[in-house]
Amino acid sequence: GWGVIPVWGFADVIQSRAAGVREGERLYGYFPMGTHLMMTPGKTSPERLVDASAHRAMLPPVYNSYARVGAEPGYDPALDDLRALLFPLYATSFCLYDFLADNNWFGAAQAIIVSASSKTAIGLAAALKQDPSAPPAVGLTSARNQAMVEGLGLYAAVATYDDLKAIDAAAPAVIIDMSGNGKVLSDLHARLGDNMRYCSNVGVTHYEDNQMGPGFIRERSAMFFAPAHIQKRAKEWGPGVFDKKAFAFWREAAQESRRWLKIERAKGPAAMEAAFHRVRKGEARPEAGVMVDL
Repeated sequence: GWGVIPVWGFADVIQSRAAGVREGERLYGYFPMGTHLMMTPGKTSPERLVDASAHRAMLPPVYNSYARVGAEPGYDPALDDLRALLFPLYATSFCLYDFLADNNWFGAAQAIIVSASSKTAIGLAAALKQDPSAPPAVGLTSARNQAMVEGLGLYAAVATYDDLKAIDAAAPAVIIDMSGNGKVLSDLHARLGDNMRYCSNVGVTHYEDNQMGPGFIRERSAMFFAPAHIQKRAKEWGPGVFDKKAFAFWREAAQESRRWLKIERAKGPAAMEAAFHRVRKGEARPEAGVMVDL
């Protein structure tokens, strides 16, 4: 069916009949691409508000929880753009880093990140680089984006999709795939063979090329779903602990992203639609981040 594509961002309460929710306060979370949204506040606290609308009840909790940013210690509206663009992605980066560390890196001597120019990949590479116990990150990207990825200084090595022989097949590897590119992934699995210790399938930046080939090793591959990992850690660490760790990582990594991230501003539904189609067609530059005011 049809739906309104969601985005992470900010919204201001312009009318409220809910106890404890005041007009004028600012929320951060998962919103539809639209100018207005009617919410049904359920569980609320000074820090968060949960949308209890019936049609959202089956979603993972993270998608229905909205930060009441005015209550955050040290909230800085100057960071709103970076938060909207990077926090959900870098939270996934931190999830992946935590998942890999929790599994002792699957015994890998290298972490091969496919679609290395994607922002989630960049966040993961940053997390791996700051941990001396982590295997070095190896970036796999297109020839068009190779220079940009190398310029980040986060990857120990960078190879292109059409030059997989540059990947060290003798070193045990864990693969974190953001691309969903079936041919590249299958060929990479085949090249590594028994040294392909585990493959975490995260995203589909190459959604039109996601048919896996005969070299794909299914028994050591699995989809990664960040909300499930967040729920796991909430049970193990207690409420809010993971959020604090992820937020601290984001703040540090987001500041570092100022070196390469170029924010583009637009206004109105037409600009939103145009930006969406650029991303869908693969025409957006990896260093670009589009902020649209609706």
